[in-house]
Amino acid sequence: MTPPSSLRDVFDEQFRASRVAPATSLDERRRRLDLLSRLVDEHASALADAVNTDFGGRGAALTEIADMFVLRATLVELKRNLARWSRPRRVRTPIYLQPASARIERQPLGVVGIIGPWNYPLQLTLGPIATALAAGNRVMIKPSEITPRTSALLAELIAKYFAENEVAVVQGGAEVASAFAALPFDHLFFTGSTSVGRKVAESAARNLTPITLELGGKSPCIVDVSCADLADAAFKIAHGKLLNSGQTCIAPDYLLLPREREAAFEQAYRAAVAQMYPQIEGNADYAAIVNDQHRARLTGLLEDAQALGAHVVDVGPASTGEAGTSRRMRPVLVSGVRPEMRLMKEEIFGPVLPVVLYDQLDEVLAKINTGPRPLALYWFGQDAERRDEVLQGTVSGGVTVNDTLLHVAHERLPFGGVGESGLGAYHGETGFLRFTHQKSVLLQSRWAQGRLLYPPYGARFARVMGWIRKLL
Repeated sequence: MTPPSSLRDVFDEQFRASRVAPATSLDERRRRLDLLSRLVDEHASALADAVNTDFGGRGAALTEIADMFVLRATLVELKRNLARWSRPRRVRTPIYLQPASARIERQPLGVVGIIGPWNYPLQLTLGPIATALAAGNRVMIKPSEITPRTSALLAELIAKYFAENEVAVVQGGAEVASAFAALPFDHLFFTGSTSVGRKVAESAARNLTPITLELGGKSPCIVDVSCADLADAAFKIAHGKLLNSGQTCIAPDYLLLPREREAAFEQAYRAAVAQMYPQIEGNADYAAIVNDQHRARLTGLLEDAQALGAHVVDVGPASTGEAGTSRRMRPVLVSGVRPEMRLMKEEIFGPVLPVVLYDQLDEVLAKINTGPRPLALYWFGQDAERRDEVLQGTVSGGVTVNDTLLHVAHERLPFGGVGESGLGAYHGETGFLRFTHQKSVLLQSRWAQGRLLYPPYGARFARVMGWIRKLL
């Protein structure tokens, strides 16, 4: 645990360094990105082992595809575009300011704070670090205490590869997180729950610190009446829902399904689960719930739903009898759900998929639009007009059509929420600019005639203004 006094010392060191040398050369930015790439490549196995231990069961292959692959893609994209994104941009000068010229210079903000989550503790911590470094900043990280071994290993490795005034990791629980959020960063980046995001925003506001909040919410998945291949849709929905056992901020949170297709979907979903996860117990590809507290919360959601009349269906494969962690929760579908049930009000974050039946598309739009705006939305079907009606009739952070999750893997698409699902976006150039100050620069010409608009105002001023108005 990092005591608050040491926390402030680390910040002050980075702050001083960022003010002594506000600019960061391209060579220095490349060096830091290369160091981060080396850290990932040289210690991928140890990092995957730490994640597996923290979860009590999450295989290396799952961490490779869900954490490392996306992280490596981020690093490649940053290195490939770094020079182009960093150079000044010429801006056309309006007639009334000519012959002056203008440009926008892209500068580092200074010191960026990053509070990382536990569900993808590598991708969602090291990815923002990489983007902040590419933009020339110094970075402090507070990883999640829910994955302590991963956090400790990140602290050890980052101290090995970076100077403390370049990148530093601080560790601890809620007290440290609160002190971290209260530091006067030049930008604060948080990934986590909406409730904690509100507290982070309140702390940052006291210092007028700009923030990015990557939160979560109730992300809907719509099967349209025009969906011809229900088996394919069910397979992709099951993948999106059960990756990391549903502990994914953009996982489909609930399903909107045409009423007459309920039985067919259940059969197709059950088959998809069996194909991807032939067994649940002891299966390294099927992650455990991260701890007993979260496992109990999910059990509570199901008990609440059943008490209010919902029907819970276990869609996992038959048990093989093999011993496994008690936190590997079997996938379920929940039918007969009602708005007052907790699982329809809270983000689920587990392998539980409520099914909401509908008759008309208007019901779908009304259901989505009466709640907070979601982080993600998924639509399955072939009718382009109905698809566009949903896209234009709803607001969400991002959308994948005829699949799930994949918009987050596209490095050139901004990723972020809207409303209660988040504030600001990153990935690609959008992320680079999130950690960049765009400084306006006007270069006055020696031939400038601006004095024609200086006081005293009179007939000459009126003639000049009349001429300018005609040119606008």
